[in-house]
Amino acid sequence: MDAPDFGSLYQRYSRDVLRFAVYLTGSRSEAEDIVSETFVRAWLSKTPLRNGTVKSYLLAIARNLHVERHRHRARHDEIGDDLIDPAPGPDMIATSRAELRALLDELQGLPEIDRAALLMRANDGLSYEEIAAALNVTVAAARVKVHRARMRLLEWRAGRNQSHEDHA
Repeated sequence: MDAPDFGSLYQRYSRDVLRFAVYLTGSRSEAEDIVSETFVRAWLSKTPLRNGTVKSYLLAIARNLHVERHRHRARHDEIGDDLIDPAPGPDMIATSRAELRALLDELQGLPEIDRAALLMRANDGLSYEEIAAALNVTVAAARVKVHRARMRLLEWRAGRNQSHEDHA
């Protein structure tokens, strides 16, 4: 296969990688940095890109960058007060900012690997096999992680709905 045209790859996948990184980090500016570095690493990689695996490969790089940054911050006790970008994206328009902020906070509370698995499945439509490859786990573990994250968010939503009913 010919070498990929990275301009085309960027045009095709950058929004998906950005959305994934925003959900992982909770910060649009940090997510933009991760997207940039993801494409640089993919471009410099000696590993040939195959069309069927490009998206999962890019998401795996983005996740690894997020994990590296988190570890670096923890080692240096540099905990920032990154705020969620208040400007909603196209997929967030129908959701109120308060609800979105609460959901993102809840997502941040999930174990990182569970959050990554859920986002790869729900937002990016990756198969469990692709998720397993990207996260370096078994397919069964990928299924469990997605299920566990979904159940926690469902429990959160049910508790939130109950709280709103109690106050009504």
